Amino acid sequence: MTVSITDVARAAGVSASTVSRALRGRPGVSDEVRAQITAVAASLGYTASRSASSLASGRTFTIGVIAPYIGRWFFGTVLDAAEKELSAAGYDVLLYNLGTPETRKRFFTKLPVRKRVDAVLSLLIPDEDEAAALRSLGVPLATTVGGPRDGFTVVGIDDHAGATSAVRHLVNLGHRRIGMISGASEPLHWTTPVERRQAFLDVLADAGIAHDPALEADGGYTVDGGERAMTELLSVSRPPTAVFAQSDEMAMGALRALRRHRLKVPDDVSVVGFDDHELAEVIGLTTVAQPVSGQGAQAARLLLQQLDDPGTAPDGHVQMPIRLVLRDTTAPPRPRGPQ
Repeated sequence: MTVSITDVARAAGVSASTVSRALRGRPGVSDEVRAQITAVAASLGYTASRSASSLASGRTFTIGVIAPYIGRWFFGTVLDAAEKELSAAGYDVLLYNLGTPETRKRFFTKLPVRKRVDAVLSLLIPDEDEAAALRSLGVPLATTVGGPRDGFTVVGIDDHAGATSAVRHLVNLGHRRIGMISGASEPLHWTTPVERRQAFLDVLADAGIAHDPALEADGGYTVDGGERAMTELLSVSRPPTAVFAQSDEMAMGALRALRRHRLKVPDDVSVVGFDDHELAEVIGLTTVAQPVSGQGAQAARLLLQQLDDPGTAPDGHVQMPIRLVLRDTTAPPRPRGPQ
């Protein structure tokens, strides 16, 4: 009779994934437990084999990851952190880059992950039909974007609260002519630009500051886009004295535009970003810090928890902490006549 990885797990009193980690030499298993599992496997005559383990346990030991971009800092950072957790647990990652409407439609029509993965981590926000398609897979689902969603474990932040702290900081410094660089051209269903813009409008209203549509520009969540958007804001008849960029990358582009216009930061224009990018401290950028790596790692851990103990009810929504980090790019406006 063939001995399966499930038999070894049952005899050793551990999960199948722990057996897989131990016998494949993966980290995340103590020396004592690894020795115990090795001894049990030897006594049962079990030889580790990925294909045999998969057939015996019904597992593929593969996690599917779907992403709208893999070259952008946020998504790459989340993916890297998630992959490290999954790899340490003995799982491989199968990545699907759905960067165009055509590839996204084809993916959700064919669902190539069916029977190929044990769980799915989504770095994009599915619409209702797409979410239903993922739920039909019958595997644990997690995402690091968007709000609560049926059938998904969501690990994220309060975008409205984070943007509120950024814009309120500028108001409290005395700025009344505040611009915003957003990401209006981002994909459908991505709520981050919407929530951060609403916070911008809410803070202005609370402060009694009239909203001027001319002080909003689309930066596309890229450095180059941020530079173009900042140049656009500087071209209006009454430019802003401060700018809230919805991402640090757009804020970096804004700083480059200001430098090329021979304007000083924060003397002439204050800039605040969002993310706490790894280079934010280097350039002294005031920003809203969010645990980007932490979101990827936590989402991966929660998927592994569901796989190790299928009877465990998944956490519906895990909200990670955020904080405003004050650095060198914000200051009170310099007196220069009516704003």
